[in-house]
Parts: sequence; structure tokens; C-alpha cells
Amino acid sequence: MGTGTDTTGGDGRLTLDAGGRPTVGVEEEYLLLDPDSGLPLPHVDAVQEAAGLHPAVHPSELQNELLQAQVEVATPVCRDLAEVGGHLLRLRHALAAAAEAADCRLAACGTAPYAPSTPPAIVDAPRYRSIRRNMSRLADEALINGMHVHVAVPDPQTGVEVLNRLRPWLPVLTALSANSPLWYGSDTGYASWRTVVFSRWPISGIPPYFTDAEDYERRIDHLLEARLIRDRGQLYWQARLSAKFPTVELRAMDVQLRADEAVMLAGLVRALVVTAMREAAAGRPEPERTPESLDGAGWHAARYGMDGTLHDPATGLSRPAGELIGSMLAALGPVMDELGDTRAVVPLVDRLLDEGNGAERQRRHLAEHGRSGLIAMIAAESAAA
Repeated sequence: MGTGTDTTGGDGRLTLDAGGRPTVGVEEEYLLLDPDSGLPLPHVDAVQEAAGLHPAVHPSELQNELLQAQVEVATPVCRDLAEVGGHLLRLRHALAAAAEAADCRLAACGTAPYAPSTPPAIVDAPRYRSIRRNMSRLADEALINGMHVHVAVPDPQTGVEVLNRLRPWLPVLTALSANSPLWYGSDTGYASWRTVVFSRWPISGIPPYFTDAEDYERRIDHLLEARLIRDRGQLYWQARLSAKFPTVELRAMDVQLRADEAVMLAGLVRALVVTAMREAAAGRPEPERTPESLDGAGWHAARYGMDGTLHDPATGLSRPAGELIGSMLAALGPVMDELGDTRAVVPLVDRLLDEGNGAERQRRHLAEHGRSGLIAMIAAESAAA
């Protein structure tokens, strides 16, 4: 969900590598589910303890989330997408084994497909107790999991320019990553119900336009002074500047069933950030999109995912989803070639267009194999190589 952790694991800093490429880091949130009923289980302490003893896992790579039925991982700083994939597979495998030892299953799904009638237990820490008091019913319904991608930027001013240019792309990333159609035992009709649930939290959704880095800081300082947020971790926008690292942090995506899909999205995000930096440096005008147009496009992406149309980031007009994604790949192609990311991104986007995103695959598997089959599929794909 992302209730305040802001880290990329290890002790490194995201920056430009020797080849001038922005480094990247990924955070993923998972549920811990009963293998039979699919209900969330409050086993995070046992899972983290077992995973933390694994020789391939550094303690800093494991994070708490709000609920005891959730666990979060953060990769070290990565120079290329092969590193991202290697770290995610390593962490997922270690956590999946730890979950099995704790009689539950690791589940990389954006929402809890099934949930108990009583509120889930929160992690017993001052921060999370405060969030529970302040958020009330919203905290009780926080069984949602996202993935966050950090990409290095040279300075805050560049970061703000990137944020402004990425705003129209956030609905596209939501649609591609949609992996949360089921909620408390029923089909919501949405591809990304997580996006809808999270939009009810304060200071959330697509971020506003900022004039410059000073404007960004001034407005956040006001939120802090007004006690609307307690710290910068409570900026729940779909994209923000990291409070701890020199990065832009993209948070619009559901956690992915498969690790390679997370790598694909990390590659797309890095290419979008690099493109935005270059457009800003060249003085190219930003797309003129109104807040209501962006909000509507974001809702549409959460509702329909890749099924039908998406809204063009430049014009705001509706286009067939596959056509728009094809145009995006063509536009980002030279940058991805330069970064060495094309092979890790384009074939997986093609596979997604062919097989469907996580939401479509969850629905199909539930219809064909029922509740127990769905939970088994989610667990298997979450830990698959």
C-alpha cells in the first residue's frame, strides 16, 4: 500500500551509473494468505523472522506494512533491469519459502480476493497505531498492495519537471499493471480496485502540477504545518519525490503477479523518466491536461484496465488501448535501446497484450478453477522464476 516506508534497501544511493544511466530501485508489497481459504493471515512476524535468517536476504530488504497480513521488500540500488529481476526473484523465493514454513502463502496481488468480516490486525508500532487512529475505517480496508519504482534524478528541480511530465502517463501505468479485480469475495468490475481504495486516502491520486521545486517544497511545508500530514511518507500521490533519496518515485502500479512483469514496468518507468528529463532540458512544452481530464483518465484506467480504450497522454482523447501502448513503445524505443532495456521490456509488453494483465488472468483462473485454484495460481506465479 505504501503507508510511509521510503527506501530502496541496502545502504546505497540511487544515482547515475558510470554510463550515465539513472539507477533504479523497486519496492513490492505482498499479502500472506491461507492456502485453503485464501483469507489473509497475520503471520508477518514469523515470515520476516524466517526470511531474515536466509543467507541471501539482508534485513534492510524486508519492511513492515500497515497490516500483519502484509510484508514488503525493497531491492538494493540497481544499474540495469537484470539486477532488478535477480533481486526480486531472490526476495520472492525467500519470502515464499518463509511463508510456507509459517503455514501461509505469499501472494503478489493488488487486493485481498477474500477477507474476514473482522478488521485485520495492524502491525504494533507507533506509526501504524497512529495511522489506524487517524484513518479509522480506511485502515481496516487497507488490504491492498502496490509496487513502487524509484528512478534517480540529478536534483529536485529536475525531479519536479519529471513529475509534471509523467502525470498524463500515470493512468497508462495503472492500466498496464492492473492486478486487483477481486475484493472481499466478489468481482468489483474494476481492473484495479486497489487504485479506487487508495484514492480515498488523503493527499492521494495523480499529483498536482508544480511550478518548480520551490513550489513543491512550499506546498508540502504547508501540509505539514497544517498537520494534514505528519511527515512526507504520508504524501500518497501516485508519483512523488522521495523524501530520502534523489529519486522520482512512481506509485501508480498494482503489485505484479510475476516478477518479470515488475521488471517490465520498472523498465517502462525508467524510460519515461529519462524521456521526461530530456524533454525538459530541451525546453519542449508539457502536455496541457486539466486536472479533471487526468482524474477521469485515471478512473477509466482503474475501471477497464487494458480492456477497451485508454486516454492519450498528449491529447487526453480516447484511443484503443493496444494502439496507444504500441505508440508508447515506439516513442520510448530509442531510449530503451540506449539504456539496454528493450529485451527486458518489449517482449513482456507483447505477452501482456496477448495474455492479459493480472486482473484479466485472475478473473479467468477463478472462472475456470474456482477459489482454491485461484489462490494456488496466485501463490505459484508470485514465486515463479
